[in-house]
Amino acid sequence: MEKTVTQAIEYRRSTRIYQDTEIDINKVKQCIHNASLAPTSSNLQLWEFYHVTNKSTLEKLAEACFNQSAAKTSQQMVVVVARKDLWKKRAKANINFVNSSYDKANLTDRELKRKKMATNYYTKIIPSIYTDFLGILGYIKFFVFQIIGLFKPIYRQVRNSDMRIVAHKSAGLAAENFMISMAAINYDTCPMEGSDTLRIKNILNLPRKAEINMVIGCGIRKEEGIFGPRFRVPFNEVYFNV
Repeated sequence: MEKTVTQAIEYRRSTRIYQDTEIDINKVKQCIHNASLAPTSSNLQLWEFYHVTNKSTLEKLAEACFNQSAAKTSQQMVVVVARKDLWKKRAKANINFVNSSYDKANLTDRELKRKKMATNYYTKIIPSIYTDFLGILGYIKFFVFQIIGLFKPIYRQVRNSDMRIVAHKSAGLAAENFMISMAAINYDTCPMEGSDTLRIKNILNLPRKAEINMVIGCGIRKEEGIFGPRFRVPFNEVYFNV
């Protein structure tokens, strides 16, 4: 039986040694589909998921991950990729969705207002935030917005570096969806920071502007693959009711 969300969260541990037991490709694919349902900034979905099952490619990825045991013993891997560079394409997809959703006669005033609001958002606001030229335009927008911010609340994350962070935050949310989904069906994962991301991009034949967010090893845990009991700082040190 599939675990509840709380059970899956409690079960999930970063597993660094996996059994030599195959896991179901289609079940992992479904977990990746769950990842694609994660919250994402402006619904731009600036992510891609590379489901690696080929043994030769797994060996290459393991080497790019410094042959750490979480990579060497993985039965499959999932590479989460941030694609900030696809913002125009994804904004257009949202516009097409809005148009198809309201493609009917006799729209109410409320529906007309929502359609106009969404269309303006993806045709005007998103380009104003994501458009940049060698980082220069981003800094100009940053200083202008800081001045406006002296008088009213305003969105301040408008530099190229800011938008990279936004894309990676969304990709990270998707990665967590994936790992919790895997835990729910008794599959284990390990998000690996230690890797040569340039080599990984070359192995997966990714474009220059794609960025590796996370490499996740997948399999079924060996008990020795869980390195000791879970440690967390006391909850009252990180929880603040305001």
